[in-house]
Amino acid sequence: MNLRPLGDRVVIKKVEAEETTKSGIVLPGAAKEKPQIAEVIAVGPGGVVDGKEIQMQVKVGDKVIFSKYSGNEVKVDGEEYTILRQDDILAIVE
Repeated sequence: MNLRPLGDRVVIKKVEAEETTKSGIVLPGAAKEKPQIAEVIAVGPGGVVDGKEIQMQVKVGDKVIFSKYSGNEVKVDGEEYTILRQDDILAIVE
């Protein structure tokens, strides 16, 4: 992958949601929720963004929870990624 985010942006790849419920019911594609958990693929350098010093708090390989409808989805080499600002990341899953 040749994506290098700028400023306080982060490139993530969504983790696929389960296709069956706990009770064993198979969900069709339209009924599935958009996944909110993703793996961090690339992290921007941070620095001064909009006049404020930004320290990047996530690193490559972290699993994160992000705002449901945030970021821009892009397709590179057949893979789908989302590019969003660090502010759109709600938590790191440990």
